Amino acid sequence: SMNPNSIILRTAQLNENWVQVQIQDNGGGMLPEIQSRIFEQGFTTKDVGEGTGLGMAIAKQIIEEKHGGTVTCQSELGKGTVFTISLPV
Repeated sequence: SMNPNSIILRTAQLNENWVQVQIQDNGGGMLPEIQSRIFEQGFTTKDVGEGTGLGMAIAKQIIEEKHGGTVTCQSELGKGTVFTISLPV
């Protein structure tokens, strides 16, 4: 079990061509309507003036377009969130 406010990083070599990085927290998780928009450019849950809503959109663009990889997000309310990044090597 995870300690309060923990982030766990996992790395794995999926096969000779792909590696994977997982970033998992044990925070409050996200509502489905937020999770479905997490990679949208301009989407933010922060207050006006606090966030641009570009961070996750740019991260996804770099992973996919510059590196030919993928990024996904799975979240469960009350349990936390996992981002999975897969990259070709």
